[in-house]
Parts: sequence; structure tokens; C-alpha cells
Amino acid sequence: MPTPVAERPLHALHASLTQRRRPEDVALLIQELHTARGTELDAATEAALAKAAEHSLRNLWHGYTSMLEEFARPVGAQRQLARAATLFTSVPELPGDAGDDPARIEAVIRRAGEEIGRSYGQNDFGTDRLNRSERTTAGLGVISKRQYNKRFRLLRRMEAKLARLIHEQHRRDMTMTGKGGLAHVLPYELFATDTDSAAFIAYVTARGYMRSVFTNGRQRQVYDEVAQALFERLRAAPERTCWYAVAHVHPTAEVLAHVSDQDLTQLLVQWNRVLRQAADLLEDAWHRHPLERDTMIVRRGDDSSTWNQAAQAWNTARAHWFALLDELGRHELLDRFCPGKVPRLMAADVAYWHRMSGGGLHPDTYVWAELPLPWEVLRGEKECPRSLVEAVCARHRVDPVAGAWTAPRSAAEAVSFRRTPELVHGVAVADPLMAGALRSAGVFSGKDKRAAAQEWW
Repeated sequence: MPTPVAERPLHALHASLTQRRRPEDVALLIQELHTARGTELDAATEAALAKAAEHSLRNLWHGYTSMLEEFARPVGAQRQLARAATLFTSVPELPGDAGDDPARIEAVIRRAGEEIGRSYGQNDFGTDRLNRSERTTAGLGVISKRQYNKRFRLLRRMEAKLARLIHEQHRRDMTMTGKGGLAHVLPYELFATDTDSAAFIAYVTARGYMRSVFTNGRQRQVYDEVAQALFERLRAAPERTCWYAVAHVHPTAEVLAHVSDQDLTQLLVQWNRVLRQAADLLEDAWHRHPLERDTMIVRRGDDSSTWNQAAQAWNTARAHWFALLDELGRHELLDRFCPGKVPRLMAADVAYWHRMSGGGLHPDTYVWAELPLPWEVLRGEKECPRSLVEAVCARHRVDPVAGAWTAPRSAAEAVSFRRTPELVHGVAVADPLMAGALRSAGVFSGKDKRAAAQEWW
């Protein structure tokens, strides 16, 4: 059934929660949504949206951005499934989306394994293969050793592919969670409950999804004057606003005060799950190559991508978790269980830039270095009560409340709107066409691409 014209902007806004649309383009969608619904906007909101939408791709002469408008998706197992369908009679040809579904991939591996007498997880090429007599006993005498080995190797590779796919899907999910809260898991029915709530959620999420800029200062803040104007509409009609949906992305005390205890508890359960998933990724990256905790500067061999994505997801989940506990009046829990923040890894050139400009390590780095690791705290292997966090903060002259070590983050003040820059490896470039050329040439990538750049020019 086709989507009604008036509902298309709302569906597009919901789709943007899993995309990486520029805030300017989301602002234009919000304008179209209100136009399609015949909503009369107040002057402040209309002016704020117009200021942002002026720079949307549709309103720019080139209508182009060099940056992907999707979060990178892991490569699925479509090729392996197609090969399995040709080698195993029990494996039918599957649709393309099956290669992105871990459950369906595992089912195929198990079903195909039964054909050659192989159990799931039997991947040792030396000890888990059947010999000639075992193949005969299993009714595989008609299959040559070469054909049997080919099938065994395929299933072994498929299990390895499945493990990589699950890992990359978790990383992608953590990236979206770290930047946009639980926006990407909001069902359409809940998102579409109220138009103004949907507009605010979509715009704030787009702001959160913006890429980091190569700088020795603070990153651009999420909450800007457009978000402020959209939030004022929620304040003006609190009885109509879907505060539960808004709490998925903007857990301020004002928002959470409108949410029922049952819904607050449901959110707390979801964020508990995110904390555990993020801790698993952090632990995995740590054990593959332990980090330099005292500086958090990247060294050769560090999996900085996984660590930074998981660290941002951990900190976002932790901030929501603290805010929910505060609203539920469960402050006493922090007396026994107060896990710390996790800093991102910093590139050595950025650290050097900080030092040359008179800065140094962020004080939070010193606090982090003395506290138990997050996965150890979650598993109960080490204790991290509020008293310990306060003592470490005091030792390094960090305010545990203002620094959000033992309390929720304070509500952000709105900043001025600034258009989204075109970035090449974090460096802002004025023209998107030039940005695409520089990226293709490998400029700002940290690698020696002079020869490639000369060839391109």
C-alpha cells in the first residue's frame, strides 16, 4: 500500500534515524512535514528551520556532498551463501538480504554441516574432518575426498565470516548508539505519535550523527538554536508531546519528569544492555592490544576505531543510565556501583597539537587511569563505588559532579547554528567537489600519498 503524500516526510524523517543525513537536509524535511500537515509554525521555529534549510543540498547550486549519508554497513555473506547453494543439496537459493542476517547464515551452516557429518563449531582441519571409513559410515562414500574437503573448508570459512559479520554489526550499532542514543531503534509507531516530537528527535539525532572535526578544541555541540526552537514547541504542548520517545535521545531532567516510572524502567533495562555490549567491545579491543592508559594516545597495533566507537557508546549509555537513576530516585545504587567514564584514544598528532598550544591531557584521563576497567566492574570482579570515584577525582582536582563522574550531565545550553562542513579525514574543506578529489588522492589520510596526488593532478 503506497504511503500517503502527507506521510512521506514523516517516513523520511524516521528513515533518517539510521542514516547520516546532514542536519540541514533534516530541517528541510521538517519544513515539508509541517507544510504537508498544514501546521502553522511560530515565528522562532520558522526562522530557525529556514536558517538551517537554506544550506540543504536541495537548496545549494551543486546539490552534492562528498560524505556518505549512510553508516558503513558490514559486507554480508551473500557470496558464501550462493556458493553453499551450489555445493549442498539442502541449501536453497536465498534472497540477498539473507546474507546480512546472522540467524539465517547460522541455520544454513548447521543444515549444510549435516550433509557431511559436521557439527557446528568443528573447524579444526586436522582433527574434525572425517576420514575415509568415517565418511563411508556416514553415507558419504559417493563424495570424493577433494569434494568433501571443499565443503568442509567452505563451512569453516562461513563460520569465520559469521563471527566477523556479528562483530561489525555490533560496531555499527554501537556507533549509532554512541552518537544518537536509542534513536535508531525507535519503532515508527512510537516515533510518529506526535509530529513535533518526531521533528525534534530527527533533528537532534542528525546533529549527533555529525562527524568529528580534526581540532585541538571542543567538538561541535549537538544542541543548537534549531533544536532549541523545536524543543520550545514541545514545552508549549506537553500533553501532546511523546516524552517517552524524546527520552530515547534527550534524557534531561525536564524530559524524564514527564515519563512514567514504568517507561523509565524500560529505558533503564535497554541502557543496561548497551553498557554490557559496549563493555564487551572495549574488552575485546583491550585484550587484542592493551592501551597506554596513562595517556590514551594511539600506538601501533591499537584498534582505535573499535575502541573509540565502543567508548562513545559506553559514555552515552552511562549518561542516560545516570539520568534515569536520578529521575527514579535510585541514587543509593551509585554508592555501591558507579562505573567511570571511558576516554577515546587520541591520535599522536592531535596530542602534540594540544601540547604546542599550551594544553595537555584532559584531567579525566588521569581519573580513568586509576579506576577499575568497565568490564571488570560490570562483572563484579572489582568494586567501583561512588566513594572511590570521588577520592580519585579529588586527587586530580576534578569536580565529580560537574564532570559527570558521579552525577548526570547538566543540561546543555543552545549554541548557534553553523552549517555542516565537508570533511576529509576530519579536516574541513570548503568545496564538496574539492573534498571528493582530496579524499580520492589520499590527502589528510596520514599516509604518504604524494605520488597518487601528483598523478591525479
